[in-house]
Amino acid sequence: MNSADMHPDQIPGYQGGPLAHLPELLNEPLFWLGHLYPCVHSEEAEELLFGADYDAAEDFHRQLSGRLDWPTFTVPVAAGRLHIIYRNLEGDRGTDYLLRHPDWDRAELIARNDGHFMGPGLSWPELTAAAGNSLDGGSTTDPDSRLLLLLPAFADLAVPDVAAERLAAALRARTAVENPEQLAATLLEDQGPCGPTHWTTTNDGQWINDGHYSYRNPTNKFALPAERLARVTAALAS
Repeated sequence: MNSADMHPDQIPGYQGGPLAHLPELLNEPLFWLGHLYPCVHSEEAEELLFGADYDAAEDFHRQLSGRLDWPTFTVPVAAGRLHIIYRNLEGDRGTDYLLRHPDWDRAELIARNDGHFMGPGLSWPELTAAAGNSLDGGSTTDPDSRLLLLLPAFADLAVPDVAAERLAAALRARTAVENPEQLAATLLEDQGPCGPTHWTTTNDGQWINDGHYSYRNPTNKFALPAERLARVTAALAS
């Protein structure tokens, strides 16, 4: 896959841009505070995330959202790429999570964080598989950065006992939060902006959920059609 495929200036089916690939932001602790904020749904979690850095993080993300370009990050998956795009559109700012495969005519929007959250787009197995696959071609090969990049698109009530430890390790490695263990436990309990979500496998192998705002819940009127749900499942398979 060539450089344009790994870091595209345009993504088929996505009306946005100009995209700016800024992997250096992943080394900035203040970036992570704002990026993970959509996962926070309690005062306890907010205090654990920001600590004394609330004003600094708010200023950092005000500058990030004020850019003329759209900061974009890429995580390779089993078949394709996940793109995390900061949609710096005046009056409609947010973060979009898209899954792209070179053989598809369009990328699939699987989650969106803004005033009208849509998701989840990832189960815990899909999240950890994307974080730890060691595939080249993304913004980073660091599994902790990948896990945190994709975390706002995740919700799954059936997380294993090791989930809190895994998330705490990522928070410890990439952020400066004072109590990563407690924050990890709180974030997994809150279950992100979409709340409790169950994942199941259909008879034909589609990985779907029951989220009221999820594109991967076939009972929603806005859900992806069956054939596109199937290809999302296949692309994210570990």
